[in-house]
Amino acid sequence: MDHESICKVWRLGAVFTLAALLQAGAWAGPDPAPGTASKFSNRGSVANTRHNLTQRPNEVGPGGPINAALMDTQRNNYGEVCVYCHTPHGANQTIAAPLWNRTTKNNTYQTYDLLNTASLTQPVSQPGASSLTCLSCHDGTTAVDAIVNMPGSGRYNTARISSDAPALLNEWPNASVTHVGLQGPDQGCLVCHNPNGAGAAFPTAYDFSAFAIGTDLRNDHPVGIRFPTAAGPGTDFNDPSRKEARLAWFDGNANARADGNEIRLYNSGEGYEVECASCHDPHGVPSAGPGSNFNPTFLRLPNAGSAVCLTCHTK
Repeated sequence: MDHESICKVWRLGAVFTLAALLQAGAWAGPDPAPGTASKFSNRGSVANTRHNLTQRPNEVGPGGPINAALMDTQRNNYGEVCVYCHTPHGANQTIAAPLWNRTTKNNTYQTYDLLNTASLTQPVSQPGASSLTCLSCHDGTTAVDAIVNMPGSGRYNTARISSDAPALLNEWPNASVTHVGLQGPDQGCLVCHNPNGAGAAFPTAYDFSAFAIGTDLRNDHPVGIRFPTAAGPGTDFNDPSRKEARLAWFDGNANARADGNEIRLYNSGEGYEVECASCHDPHGVPSAGPGSNFNPTFLRLPNAGSAVCLTCHTK
């Protein structure tokens, strides 16, 4: 089967998977009630995490009441949880991600290999699709509300596939909105969500500085780095227990499925590589089974005892 056929099959599977999840409420989750902290409980659904970019009056965050009116001047409040990343129709076809709805920019990232670390033995390429999806917010160069297909009929605009220009995002029927990213020339979200500088005036605003990664990835675990083909006993790396054409993973429960709590590697044509989604699941993974809190920082595994690291590394 050629690459295009694989992609078509993969996308068709993604459509049915997303439809099933939405029908079951697995992604949308319970609607956070005004005046509650459910959005920040990190339990049950992505709707109850910080990846829910909607905002409702009288919501309460970790630091106290949230100024929803102020937030609504900074980004389009679409009122839907999934739409900031996914859309059932009119998806961005330039990136191989399930029904992807976000703007993709042609950025060049500074990668780990530029440090010339002597112990680095594998080639590093620019981040692949399973990192670019995360970086479309976390590199700070794109507005958090930059999506291709806004909610409602007739709001699909192909110009938004590669641009977050304010004129394109102003098509949403809001008042004057700044359309900030996590950082940028004006610091974006970090103006308030940072305890230093101007952010000191907003003591209840949660500190986002750790989440604004930027385009310099040299101080992060390498993404786009190839996993050694020689892995297993006698090497420094564990060999993934399951391998398919586009994905390899450590199948902890031996069910032949890549579950959310299993570390995985992505093959976009250069061999299996580590990407952001190798270790992180943006929808959240329960730390101790259904009903428990999600692992911190959206990790696939709790990292107690360095469990995430030791999944791949034999140290």
